[in-house]
Amino acid sequence: MKELNEKNDLHLFKDWSFTSKNYIIFGIGLVTIILGYIVLALGTVNSFQSLTLAPILLFIGYLFIIPFALIYQDKVEK
Repeated sequence: MKELNEKNDLHLFKDWSFTSKNYIIFGIGLVTIILGYIVLALGTVNSFQSLTLAPILLFIGYLFIIPFALIYQDKVEK
């Protein structure tokens, strides 16, 4: 039974397309999002921080960096 599970595990991760670059880009996206929420929390209600800077950081993190980390693939040399 153990041999059967080992064979299935190898098949599941055979085509795993995420590399360390994907995880680094994803981490950068998470840091950007967390920084956006921190800036949002620290700014006053009608400040530049909470009305402009924080939404821009959140927008970039959620709509550009995280999807790019999920889609990015290294170029395969022929």
